[in-house]
Amino acid sequence: MLLCAVYQDQTDFIKTLRKTLRKKTIFLPFSSFIQLESLIKKHNMDLVVIAGSGSFKTELNLAKRMKRHPILSLIPLILYHPEYRLKTALDGFKYEADEIFSSQSDLRLISAKLKMIIDRSKRDLGVNPTTRLPGTNIIEREITRRIKRGDEFAACYADLDNFKAYNDYYGYQYGDGLIKTTSEIIRDVVYSRTRKGFVGHIGGDDFVFVIPPEDINSICSEIINIFDRMIIRRYKKEDVIRGYIITSNRKGENEEFPLMTLSIAVIVNQKRMFRHLGEISHMIADLKKYTKSLPGSNYFVERRKKY
Repeated sequence: MLLCAVYQDQTDFIKTLRKTLRKKTIFLPFSSFIQLESLIKKHNMDLVVIAGSGSFKTELNLAKRMKRHPILSLIPLILYHPEYRLKTALDGFKYEADEIFSSQSDLRLISAKLKMIIDRSKRDLGVNPTTRLPGTNIIEREITRRIKRGDEFAACYADLDNFKAYNDYYGYQYGDGLIKTTSEIIRDVVYSRTRKGFVGHIGGDDFVFVIPPEDINSICSEIINIFDRMIIRRYKKEDVIRGYIITSNRKGENEEFPLMTLSIAVIVNQKRMFRHLGEISHMIADLKKYTKSLPGSNYFVERRKKY
């Protein structure tokens, strides 16, 4: 199933899309950039279509804003104008549209190009294939951008405690499902609490989210509370009652592993404290070890100056 966000102004390009997109597709309309931003916080979008007529200025401005957004910029963008105009096409590609169609475009060509664009997007290494969240390269680029801009922000590194044991004990499908659910919890809480948030997936059970410093307590607490309520339902009743599972450790020996918890290590960048990403990464590595040593799910904020 595909999810497609559609902006239409005095056109009915959605009829063409229904004919050419062979997979079952849900079309989600939007009429402003704020609505589009809201959609991407709730759904893993496969495609954004902006269709309009006339001067096309509003549509091009939407495209420009979309491609400046750290997450929306990852989604394929299709533009449509009923009349083919060279200037409109050049402006569209300037704002990184993946393709531009007109009423003269052949339906078979539209179908083939849309399939190619969507398939290529899914192979994009910038997005984690499990959660569809931005991956390592984009995470690094976003944090570096905020450092250079002099933003005050909190970089939060979240990972699951005892995930490998759970994955070995219950199997890959359960482990994979848990990663997806955790990503949804973090994404939904961050984006519902602040418009300045960013969520990425490093890989495995490691996530990064960036939020305003004043939102640390409310966001981290809510993520942990929801996770702790959710994780109990991901274990068999007898394992919950016992409080642990028994499975092989890295040495191949049976070991008792407590129920999974969530640890969040938080580094705050204020008053241009950090000059580059490497300084944050160095502190996060040490802080992560300490946070994971605490019992239960926790978040810990490093408030010392960099070292």
